Amino acid sequence: MAEVRDRNLPHQVQVHPQYRFDNTTGGGYGAKNYHSGPSTSQVLAVLTLLPIGGTLLALAGLTLAGTVIGLMLATPLFIIFSPVLVPAAIAIAMAVTGFLSSGAFGLTGLSSLSYVLNRLRYATGTEQLDLDHAKRRVQDMAEYVGQKTKEVGQKIENKAHE
Repeated sequence: MAEVRDRNLPHQVQVHPQYRFDNTTGGGYGAKNYHSGPSTSQVLAVLTLLPIGGTLLALAGLTLAGTVIGLMLATPLFIIFSPVLVPAAIAIAMAVTGFLSSGAFGLTGLSSLSYVLNRLRYATGTEQLDLDHAKRRVQDMAEYVGQKTKEVGQKIENKAHE
């Protein structure tokens, strides 16, 4: 009985348009010819970037090899001088951490002060005064440039008449 009721209910049909990307005659999606080869600029980009990429890859390999060889040569020295090097490394690490953290705290403090200052300027309405001042300066500069342009034009005209 349930099957009979399911068959009698109207079903909604959804139609989704299908686009063909190999159609080159119309506009829209099919307007571009996808079967053509690479453009001249793409070929030139590959020809210039391929040697550069290969050179950089070779330099990376040489650097890795040099690092491994240097580490192999320096490991015995690290083991011999470890009673001196370990405390020195810890001291240097602590100094670097201190400098970095002080810089981060200073930057955070400056940005928070800047934020508070901007909020106060917005709350008191002084940013509108700053905007008006900037507009006046731009207008004054435009008038100055216009005046200088007129003067230069008059000088050129006077020289042309002479």
